[in-house]
Amino acid sequence: MHRWIQAPLLRALSSATTGHGGTKRSTPPEDTAANDVIRVRTAWISDVHLGTPGCQADALLDFLRRVECDTLFLVGDIVDGWQLRRSWYWPQAHNDVVQKLLRKARKGTRVIYVPGNHDEFARKFLEHSFGGIEVAEEWIHTTADGRRLWVTHGDLYDGVIQVARWLALLGDSLYEFTLKLNRHLNSWRARMGLPYWSLSKYLKLKVKRAVSYMGDFEAALAREARKRGVDGLVCGHIHHAEMREVEGILYCNDGDWVESLTALVEHEDGTLAIVEWSEVMAGRTALSPSLTSAASIAV
Repeated sequence: MHRWIQAPLLRALSSATTGHGGTKRSTPPEDTAANDVIRVRTAWISDVHLGTPGCQADALLDFLRRVECDTLFLVGDIVDGWQLRRSWYWPQAHNDVVQKLLRKARKGTRVIYVPGNHDEFARKFLEHSFGGIEVAEEWIHTTADGRRLWVTHGDLYDGVIQVARWLALLGDSLYEFTLKLNRHLNSWRARMGLPYWSLSKYLKLKVKRAVSYMGDFEAALAREARKRGVDGLVCGHIHHAEMREVEGILYCNDGDWVESLTALVEHEDGTLAIVEWSEVMAGRTALSPSLTSAASIAV
């Protein structure tokens, strides 16, 4: 495996380059015009899976260019170390995402990186800062209206990951196969003039066992949040954006940038919303500084 995955992605971050695998260092295009910028207080993204063909890096770059915030949380699985161990994949767009994150940190956005299971190598560097990006095991964020939210990727409360890691690795390989099939399906749909549709997301929501797994995961995190005395939590991990009350705790999952292209944002008044960026890019949702759209769910 490449040395910077063994020792850091984070050294690559601090030097603003990931030049292995024949990829040249470049400077991402300039930021979007000021009248296209959406300003929020806080944003959360997770499950980007840089280093995999399924990563929707171009869509994420569009989000990062158009959304400005005081604090940006990277809630785990930003880089897919599991996949990079199997085979090296690092196109220019993935470099551009890393450099855009570094640029945001340099320009004053506080960027906090909470590693997940696919980028667990970053947990060796907790309490360090690389290129202005802070690495933390977890975080407590206080919203503008005074609510305390526990920020964690969520894998540490996933029974499959903790008890049967081999099963998680097998599931990851099957998931990659589903995503590959999904890419072919959507290539055909694009030729037919049809919009993007996620096969893996559809299967996840239709298979009874998968629905039960998500429910167990949400309940486990809600119980842990209650022990910590917080009002709610923000996580990723299961690639399913949702915001609802679970056992008296506000449960927020910011989704992913493989299937659903979603993020969680906090407005200046403390209102939280899930943003479906595919809707913004398709023009079905108006781009506005307040993000008051059908693609946003406010709490």
